[in-house]
Amino acid sequence: MSRNAPAKRPPSPSSDSVEGAWVAKMERLRRRARPQNKLRICDDDQLRQRFEDAEQAARRARFLAEANPDDERAARSAGEAAAVLEAARAALDDASDFLTFLALPRPVLEELIAQHPPTEQQAEEGSVFNPDTFPSALIAAASFDGMSQDEAAELLATWSAPDAGLLWEAAWSVQQESRVELGKG
Repeated sequence: MSRNAPAKRPPSPSSDSVEGAWVAKMERLRRRARPQNKLRICDDDQLRQRFEDAEQAARRARFLAEANPDDERAARSAGEAAAVLEAARAALDDASDFLTFLALPRPVLEELIAQHPPTEQQAEEGSVFNPDTFPSALIAAASFDGMSQDEAAELLATWSAPDAGLLWEAAWSVQQESRVELGKG
């Protein structure tokens, strides 16, 4: 090739292949599962503590094994700690109830918020929805398990403040979850 000859460009994809790739991509985008959040409910403090202790022990053992890759004893300890952790997790799971919440499609969430407008005073305080009625409505709407709004309101009213707060947080936070990144390649 001479110095003055134009550089060869790679062949451009045909519009059929670009369109076919877009159709396939759009189909994958349509099939994305909605984000979900699980709330664990377990009243056995000893099981929860046993799990937390096993989790910390497994983390420490794994750290030591990774820091000393030639230490067979550390590797064995990490394996044993991982087995104890899995047993503790299985016992905790068996003693727990789980509530699962799904992200609502944006128009559904917006309509639900519109159905529970704040009072004048709540709006003055910065609320975009009525905090007295919206939480139970959202919990019910996002519940994968089929919880009704009356059941959600009952739990919010009868559970301790921290537990009721976590119930609300489980349903609300999944509505805010993003699984896309801007500008990452």
